[in-house]
Amino acid sequence: MDSRTRERSDSESASETEHSRERICPECGEKVLTTNDTGERVCTACGLVLDDRRLDRGPEWRAFDPAEKDEKSRVGAPTTQLKHDKGLSTNIGWRNQDAYGNALSSRKRQKLQRLRTWNERFRTRDSAERNLKQALGEIERMASALGIHEGARESASVMYRRALDDGLLPGRSIEGVATAVLYAATRLDGTSRTIDELAGVSRVEPLEIKRTYRYVVRELGVQVPPADPMEYVGRIVSGIDCDDETERRAREMIEAATSQGVHSGKHPVGIAASAVYAAGRLCNEDITQDDVSEVADVSNVTIRNRYREVLDAFETTDGGGDL
Repeated sequence: MDSRTRERSDSESASETEHSRERICPECGEKVLTTNDTGERVCTACGLVLDDRRLDRGPEWRAFDPAEKDEKSRVGAPTTQLKHDKGLSTNIGWRNQDAYGNALSSRKRQKLQRLRTWNERFRTRDSAERNLKQALGEIERMASALGIHEGARESASVMYRRALDDGLLPGRSIEGVATAVLYAATRLDGTSRTIDELAGVSRVEPLEIKRTYRYVVRELGVQVPPADPMEYVGRIVSGIDCDDETERRAREMIEAATSQGVHSGKHPVGIAASAVYAAGRLCNEDITQDDVSEVADVSNVTIRNRYREVLDAFETTDGGGDL
């Protein structure tokens, strides 16, 4: 190691030691807390104020609600995986108005339209970016139709980018891969949607979604946990408009069935639907198999087959009453 490298390492270690010393109280040795509102550095144990004139690196303005914060902020939106360029490019608005809200002349409107066209062309440099832009648009459209939150959308976008970088798309449709990664993202996020639900808003058939999903998950090495029947109880109960007691009892039944492995190899929606139906019977609610079948989108035969299995597991674990 030469002298220049040694000096650099010594200076870095000295700065790290000084930085760690700043976070420890010199009186009692406890942690020091920095408050953003006053800029003070105060010990969390003895209350010693180490510094009260620190530099405030925040904005010079104050906001008391999100609307005021957005109005005063002079920076753009944060980067996001939901845009093919991560939201860093410029987007020309569709309004044909100037800064004062006045309508533009015909000549300026034509010029602005040409600028929009070329700006849209410049945002995608090659076929890979055009592919990514179309796929992320499909993910956003399907997620909005199913009410999937932004966290799962981000996960699906990251998975699609990985599939594109690894060359998994040739021979498969953009819509199929986008639907498959969105389904995998909901499974990973704990907000599962069924294949039939995704097929209802997608442009591909359920069989293609299943094939593409198995292929993408295998090639990317994603460990997707089994779907939990508990995730479907809320939607089924909300669709039937059951009481809270029925929902609580249905969740207890699913916990009992899961602890005994009854759900293994079974359709999670069928387990959840049968648990809701059995809970309604226990709580003396007027719930029929047709009502549960219509909301859960499973057949009456599935509910009848899983109904006895779930009920037996619940009676064995909790000693439930006779129906």
